[in-house]
Amino acid sequence: MSRLVRSTLAVATLALCAMGAQAQDLLIRNATVHTAGTQGTLRNADVLVSGGKVSAVGTALAAPAGAQVIQANGRPLTPALFGGITGIGLEEISAEDATTDASLALGSDKHEMTVRPEFDVTLAYNPESVLVPVARIEGIGWTLLGAGTAPGGSIIGGQGGAVRLDGGPDPVGARVLFVDLGAAAAGLTGESRAAQWMILDQLVDEARGRIPVDANAALLTPAGRATLARYLGGGGRVMVSVHRAADIRQLLRWSARHGVRIAIAGGAEAWKLAPQLAAARVPVFVNPLANLPADFDQLGATMSNAARLRAAGVEVGFTQGGDAAHNARKMRQLAGNAVAAGLPWEDALAGLTRVPAEALGLGATLGRIAPGQRADLVLWSGDPLEVNTVATQVWFDGRAIPMRSRQTELRDRYLRAQPAREQGGLPLAYPHPAVR
Repeated sequence: MSRLVRSTLAVATLALCAMGAQAQDLLIRNATVHTAGTQGTLRNADVLVSGGKVSAVGTALAAPAGAQVIQANGRPLTPALFGGITGIGLEEISAEDATTDASLALGSDKHEMTVRPEFDVTLAYNPESVLVPVARIEGIGWTLLGAGTAPGGSIIGGQGGAVRLDGGPDPVGARVLFVDLGAAAAGLTGESRAAQWMILDQLVDEARGRIPVDANAALLTPAGRATLARYLGGGGRVMVSVHRAADIRQLLRWSARHGVRIAIAGGAEAWKLAPQLAAARVPVFVNPLANLPADFDQLGATMSNAARLRAAGVEVGFTQGGDAAHNARKMRQLAGNAVAAGLPWEDALAGLTRVPAEALGLGATLGRIAPGQRADLVLWSGDPLEVNTVATQVWFDGRAIPMRSRQTELRDRYLRAQPAREQGGLPLAYPHPAVR
């Protein structure tokens, strides 16, 4: 095992041990506290942490005996940020199938649909993934593990759940069901988006027992029926990836007809239905960089999507395209771009904190700085929505984590590298014996 790998594993082990230790009281003094709640932003404020939770927010708070005191000197303090819908802990190398576990493909042909809503990606979550510390030292405290679609699967990708990036092995909160609609998923429904509604209605009928389990046309297993039934009639949250306004309109009608609590991921044309989405209380997780017609479902894409939705009263969060697992730290950059396109700053911060927490049923413990909330906090060098700002310290349950990752280990290794002739013949980039 290389020295670099041993060092990285040692850092991870120390972090996990530290998080498992008895929580120490913590007082963060004189911070610009962005509560992401009803108190808004408090300047020159203190935050007291006891037993892993925020116990008080105010000015001139007294430090309990033995408490650690951190002088913030006016720097911003926020809740730990939401990393979006990712595969952190479900993949290591996107191009290597053996390291990816976020989708299910049981069928042998792209037209052979296997509908398994009982598929749960959280069972494959690896809290020791190298992507976890990479994200958390950038202020990302938690993420939603997404279940994707694949050939041989169906428009229902399966279930995912939220995980905190504190090294713990288990998800927090209830599971979320993932559904893909529109042109991108038409290949899973006979090359027709119209068939998607036919199939969804049939699945609802099966889950409600209107179609016998042994019917020739049945698509769900008994376990699948039981799983899907939990999301009907106001049950768990269903996250739907969809862009086109016409499809969103049909989705609103379908969800109202069957009592499904939906949220939208993507929603490039959601602004066209902003009043209807607000009335239905549907949160929308947008990509603020979607500004061009990437396909025929996104002809109306605009960077002002988030601002228009929020102005209409829609709760707005953020998601990103591409390799989200490896780029969760860029979520705050997306929020900053939404601000540049007209979204109020406080609403952008809420989209990284309070909004996703409430949408996923975690608002009682995550997403704000308020008494009773988990003390998952980030102290920043400056405005957290600016790209040149860094997280100077991250806490989980009031415990400071080591601000180290595999990337910082690689940085330090190469910064310390000496020319081979100065190392007694050691290959370039190996640490000099004097600094080991």
